[in-house]
Amino acid sequence: MSPVTEAVNATATPSTNAANLADITTEEIYAGHLGGKLSVELTAPLETQRDLSIAYTPGVAKVCLGIAEDESLAKTYTWAERLVVVVSDGTAVLGLGDIGARASLPVMEGKAALFKKFAGLDSIPLVLDTKDPDAIVETLIRLRPSFGAVNLEDISAPRCFEIEKRVIEALDCPVMHDDQHGTAIVVLAALKGAAALQQRDMSAMKVVVSGAGAAGVACTNILLAAGVSDIIVLDSKGVVSQDRTDLNDVKAELAQRTNPRHITGGPAEALAGADVFLGLSAGTVAEELIAAMAPESIVFAMSNPNPEIHPEVAAKYAAIVATGRSDFPNQINNVLAFPGVFKGALDAGARRITEGMKVAAADAIFGVVADELSADKIIPSPLDPRVAPAVAEAVAATARAEGVA
Repeated sequence: MSPVTEAVNATATPSTNAANLADITTEEIYAGHLGGKLSVELTAPLETQRDLSIAYTPGVAKVCLGIAEDESLAKTYTWAERLVVVVSDGTAVLGLGDIGARASLPVMEGKAALFKKFAGLDSIPLVLDTKDPDAIVETLIRLRPSFGAVNLEDISAPRCFEIEKRVIEALDCPVMHDDQHGTAIVVLAALKGAAALQQRDMSAMKVVVSGAGAAGVACTNILLAAGVSDIIVLDSKGVVSQDRTDLNDVKAELAQRTNPRHITGGPAEALAGADVFLGLSAGTVAEELIAAMAPESIVFAMSNPNPEIHPEVAAKYAAIVATGRSDFPNQINNVLAFPGVFKGALDAGARRITEGMKVAAADAIFGVVADELSADKIIPSPLDPRVAPAVAEAVAATARAEGVA
């Protein structure tokens, strides 16, 4: 058995992954990816000589010359204006880590397929064989005429923060690192659902965020923006606090805006009496620490493939449990956010994706199930057809209201 086959079989083991994968064979998985998951379809006929003369030479020359005289015509007469590029350097792929650009391509193809399925947007994967932020930014600047929006994906922290910031500054189109902001949007939507079900004020909750990488930082930021003031962030060495001298610039800045009770120590000190546990790391949390949380606690154990604590164990103590997995209730999945966010931004002709647009997306996701809430349904299913249109409409309206359209 090859190492690849062993790895795939390992991910299909019920004890380490989603139970529904136990019925999927290695052969089925490879067959589902045979030849890739994407293809290009025609939107213009190519059946006759006349069709060919219109779509290609000599007719295409008229369109080219028209765009040369007025570049704005490219928005109407090419696909670029509505094309999303899914960009990765393969340094932080799913739970697999730094596996390289080529090995990351199946994930990026899958992301592009989700754009098409849920938002009707054309999308292409673009994996870059470099870890140099300068090279990544420069590549996207030079390719700008070919696309209308950038979905950054699976780029390791803290590099991802710099790369996203620089790409946003350099390009006049929507740019979003989905590992950060897509996750943050769906987490905020889920917490809104949990708070509404419990008839609690979300802003009064004590929240512990486990993980200070891309997702952890973005989730903390959006929760702060939503009014949650008591947030403690944990990294692999304990509470991110101002008294630590080993923090990078991103964590040091985060320490200035979190941990208002000046808690020190590790998970035990952070989780004692906490209302919400938000797991965004590859670590685990002990059962007794979840038991030490406040009554009617909320646990979002989102690490994949293995949650920080098994949902059935967490449910012994928590009133509401959510994960990133499809085989348990309340799946917090980025596909609830990014297709609609990009569609709304492109529909509005937005030059960027603002914090207000992200919050509007979270509100829209929550709104889909606001009248259907239960402990097993604080957020819509990723397959709910109502979600992407609702998100797109809310994001587009906010873009226009904020003047970025």
